[in-house]
Amino acid sequence: MESDVWDVARPGRAGPLSLGGFRHRTGGTVDLRVVPHPAITVVLEFGGGKLLVDDGAQHGSFVAGLAPRGVRLRGESLECVEVRLPPLAAAGVGAGPAELDRTVGLTELWGRDADRLRDQLSEAGSWDARFALVEAAFARRLSVVPATDPEVSLAWRRIVRSRGLVRVESLAAECGWSRRRLWDRFRAQVGLPPKRAAKLVRFDHAARRLATGASAADVAAECGYTDQSHLHRDVVAFAGVTPGRLAADAGFAADRSAFA
Repeated sequence: MESDVWDVARPGRAGPLSLGGFRHRTGGTVDLRVVPHPAITVVLEFGGGKLLVDDGAQHGSFVAGLAPRGVRLRGESLECVEVRLPPLAAAGVGAGPAELDRTVGLTELWGRDADRLRDQLSEAGSWDARFALVEAAFARRLSVVPATDPEVSLAWRRIVRSRGLVRVESLAAECGWSRRRLWDRFRAQVGLPPKRAAKLVRFDHAARRLATGASAADVAAECGYTDQSHLHRDVVAFAGVTPGRLAADAGFAADRSAFA
């Protein structure tokens, strides 16, 4: 699948991970917005240029949790595989949710394994081969992820299935916990309190609808916002741009096409 700026690849078969492959078509300078979504994001870079994350640090491949506002990438000749993991599987990247309140270089977490994987991705002859390498690398790490509280898992599933519209005040009663206990355990294991997580899930659904060309007014009504101004505030808060600019962003469109 292609956009005007990006070649986008998706696995040819269903696998255990949500994966997308990206190559900048011109090989020139990239200024890319990575919009928040309700997943742990791992960007595995293997192109010929340097990749800088928005703070200007030389990250190369990196991990971002649910908390960071829209991450901005700059570099040249960008080629990468993006992995999305459920937040309850954060331990699979070698960090807890609390440690992912910022972007973290993958080498900081994986050491030489990160460099080894980068070399393998660069040498692979196809996207399917790269996806297989990534699946193998994560299979080993995800196999030892500790179990999470079933109550937290239940609360997260309810938030996702409702597209962020569940009344979070009712979640504690449904889980059989006190409100404080659920809030504390949820934040420790997901990385956000339940109300913020619900807002992120609702925003993600709204952003997907905007990417299809739906009007801001229709998206606001469909996604449970009070009005169009409410949607505008949420999009700016999470993505740093207006709904119109988000919908027109080429990098955002490519990202959505990979994870449709």
